[in-house]
Amino acid sequence: MSNIFTPTNQKRLTNVAVVRMKKAGKRFEIACYPNKVMPWRNKVEKDIDEVLQTPAVFMNVSKGQGAKSDDLKRAFGTDNQKEICLQILAKGELQVTEKERQQQLESMFRDIATIVANMCVNPENKRPYTVTLIERAMKDIHYSVKPTKSTKQQALEVIKKLKETETFEIQRAQMRVRVSIPVRDIKKLKSKLKDIASKVEEERMDEGLEMVLLIDPGCFREINDLIQAETKGKGQIEMLNLKEMEEGDEKL
Repeated sequence: MSNIFTPTNQKRLTNVAVVRMKKAGKRFEIACYPNKVMPWRNKVEKDIDEVLQTPAVFMNVSKGQGAKSDDLKRAFGTDNQKEICLQILAKGELQVTEKERQQQLESMFRDIATIVANMCVNPENKRPYTVTLIERAMKDIHYSVKPTKSTKQQALEVIKKLKETETFEIQRAQMRVRVSIPVRDIKKLKSKLKDIASKVEEERMDEGLEMVLLIDPGCFREINDLIQAETKGKGQIEMLNLKEMEEGDEKL
């Protein structure tokens, strides 16, 4: 076992990410490599040996105090240390230094701004905002990152808060879709689709009705479910692009 885990070493470890879990009145810890816990939880990192410094459970990582077998069985129902490590890795609390926490928050702040920039446009000219501009707007509304919530959830919160301001114009980018409906279902579906869509861009008859619609991205599933239910799987919806943009802008 490496010297950093010997009981005689009382120094605070600086190159170890500790994940902690309290269970059955005891504290259990595992030692991980820095910056590997979140990639594992997000299923980016799949090699457990790249995450755990050692497949052992500790009462105190920095003091090298290993957990007792009886305590493990009482808390987890097993003393299989690798299995317990996986449980702690999945649900335990990641201990980070103040500097690491600040870096994590700054990274999440930019990730949230990037998502907002990808999802929204300026309603006046239909052009996307830059990430830098969204970051500035987030600072103006004093948005605080919540480490326990996903960046996508927080991006939706930011969009809502920005819409409530009087100084920043923003709206969800519209999604352009093509729907195809069999002849027999046109009468019952056409008006419903027009009610849901923001705009009907094209409409033509072939073997059935084909329409190009501009919709709010949140309506995609609603329209898909409606078409599948009413046409018994014969109708189709196809996404053409994610953003409405002015000529010359890149389309996603």
